[in-house]
Amino acid sequence: MIVGEWVVVARVEEIPPGHAARVEIGEIPVAIFNVDGELHCVDDTCTHEEASLSDGDLDVDRCVIECPLHGSAFDLRTGEAITLPAVEPVRVHRIEVAGGEIRVALSE
Repeated sequence: MIVGEWVVVARVEEIPPGHAARVEIGEIPVAIFNVDGELHCVDDTCTHEEASLSDGDLDVDRCVIECPLHGSAFDLRTGEAITLPAVEPVRVHRIEVAGGEIRVALSE
């Protein structure tokens, strides 16, 4: 998979507001979150331990995902780790909607 290449990963109606989905681009798992109609995409794996962020608790008011394993929280806009035990950010990817399809371009 080429970094920066747009890839169709889902249709808009498949990820309703307040929900998340895990998809793989090549062999890279990413999580897509619908925060009140605004889509965000980050690496699906917590930087603290091997846990799927798409299984975590989504706080739509703060645009934050909380890891289901140890409770680390990440800002979905920046990827910043905002609570311990995680200290490293998650990678944020470009995401757009075109013709009802959700497209993602992986970041470096």
